[in-house]
Amino acid sequence: MKISFLSENLQKALALTNHAVSTKNQLPILSHVLLETREGKIYLSATDLEIGIETVIQGVIEEAGSATIPAKLFLELVNTLPAGKVSLVTQEGSVQIVGGKTKTTLQTVPPEEFPKLYERKGEKILSLPGKSLQNVLKRILFTASIESTRPALSGILFKRIELGFILVATDGYRLSLEKITTEEQAGFEGSIIIPAKLIKEVLSLREDAPIDVYVDGQQNQILVAQEETVFIGRLIDAEFPNYEKILPTDASTEITVDKDVLQRAVKTCAIFARETANIITLSIQKEKMSVSSKAPSLGENVVDVDMTLKGEENDIAFNARYLLDFLAVADTQDIRFEMTGPLNSGVFRLAGNASYLHLIMPIRV
Repeated sequence: MKISFLSENLQKALALTNHAVSTKNQLPILSHVLLETREGKIYLSATDLEIGIETVIQGVIEEAGSATIPAKLFLELVNTLPAGKVSLVTQEGSVQIVGGKTKTTLQTVPPEEFPKLYERKGEKILSLPGKSLQNVLKRILFTASIESTRPALSGILFKRIELGFILVATDGYRLSLEKITTEEQAGFEGSIIIPAKLIKEVLSLREDAPIDVYVDGQQNQILVAQEETVFIGRLIDAEFPNYEKILPTDASTEITVDKDVLQRAVKTCAIFARETANIITLSIQKEKMSVSSKAPSLGENVVDVDMTLKGEENDIAFNARYLLDFLAVADTQDIRFEMTGPLNSGVFRLAGNASYLHLIMPIRV
């Protein structure tokens, strides 16, 4: 193989594919990237067997071929090269990389050992503008569990409904849900659980181009594509919790509050809350809401927040970190909060977005 490309194009592609390079020593080949030419294009691929990433690099092909190159070393090397042309030539068991006045030879392994990422794309179930889909995913993703003890909670549920999907994520203490509409009317029915690890990578795609989602039921595989960049992952084979039974149907207290004001108040009280399991209390009165925290060894903190109240006065306690996580992704200035009592979950909604809700379980105090 003899190919060349601009160093900046190679850097960008390697930085992306390195997200899927294995950091464990289970199989040596998984610490490599596959560089290959197919149908007149240069492809770069990586996988850790959980997710895979494939992207196209713009370049010139003089001789077709393929090579597997140590991913981390390759990226570190390319990051030191000057802007401009980089040439790559494969030799017996090695590859020579020339950029500027630098000439490097790296050992390779046979490309036949590299796992095949996918046989086919599968059935397209969803297509949305990049920015629209990423905004939805940001509002959902942070709620998925980072623990692997309950596999279903480490993913996002995609459930087919009429004219679209419901997306749900929960870690057992909080839940995010949003309905999205789509013109795609494929034959897909039912629901799937997509690994949060794969969804996180989707957020690195561009906002100005459509993102397509494909499902291959036979291979139990999900594929997310934007132009010539593809993310591949295994669907989570587990039963998602029955989230519908915990969604409140009414509320005795409803307030509307400015997001920035509430965020500052929670951050202030979180300083003291660190000493008491991150517990902060919202005390909702007729004229104001008080956000407070206490630390016996330090003292207490109270911040009054302006809001409008509909319904009853109420008190409720939450984990401050959960509130801050939600407020960090909230993309409207007005936040609506609903509750029915100190022992029932609180529901947060975004002004102007009737399709979204975020639920947080309270803390008994």
